[in-house]
Amino acid sequence: MKNFKKLLVVALAATMVMGMVGCKGTSGKKTDSKKTVENTDKNLVVGFDQNFPPFGYVGKDGEYTGFDLELAAEAAKRMDVDVVYQPIDWDAKDMELSSGTIDCIWNGFTVNGREDQYAWSDAYMNNAQVFVVRADSGITSEKDLKGKIVDVQKESSAETALNSDDNKALTGSFSQLIPVADYNTAMMDLESGAVDAVAMDKFVALDQTKDKSDTFKVLSYEISSEQYAVGFDKKNTALRDKVNEALKEMNADGTFAKISKKYFGEDVSILK
Repeated sequence: MKNFKKLLVVALAATMVMGMVGCKGTSGKKTDSKKTVENTDKNLVVGFDQNFPPFGYVGKDGEYTGFDLELAAEAAKRMDVDVVYQPIDWDAKDMELSSGTIDCIWNGFTVNGREDQYAWSDAYMNNAQVFVVRADSGITSEKDLKGKIVDVQKESSAETALNSDDNKALTGSFSQLIPVADYNTAMMDLESGAVDAVAMDKFVALDQTKDKSDTFKVLSYEISSEQYAVGFDKKNTALRDKVNEALKEMNADGTFAKISKKYFGEDVSILK
């Protein structure tokens, strides 16, 4: 009887383990930023910051969307591969790219200052870095930021620009320049009064402040001007060339303009 009980316990334990293994699977929910996908020749795996509207973000339906993601989906379609959106931590983008976790960085990615670090597609739109402040702050120009606390995203173009020699005097006038993980955090800091300004991409700033003129305002001063393109590993020029060809086709047949007008109300393309 004791042997029977032991066998029964072992059998039940084995069944439970098998059940647990059988239940372990990958979640289909797209907002799982920790999950990675298999990178194959049949996929175009796009690395992006999911907190970077209007270029890449989580929509109201829980799905990834945005200007750059729609461009990437259309490019993948023309290349006869499946697009896969892979959210990444922006300060880990180089590691993700070099390890092969992603094929490219396509998310409001600035070329200027990074020309030799990646294999770049042709630049497809212009951008600038600006400051966002609270509407009631009394701050009307960059000069009013003297002694103020400013948030900026880690490893962003805004951080690079503010730490450059060109802006040494301006950044030196701040009380603090605080790097944060993403712009959602920065905007919450600004709204709560924890900081006085946020340095960020112009088009992201316009999106973040849309219909919120009573709460925020974008200063007219531009910290730097720049261009966006798609970044690939330096050795992956073959894929870069395929994406470039798709972008040019989209520009020529009006698809780029159609997607652009959806997000910006105008055609922002600088492609030739």
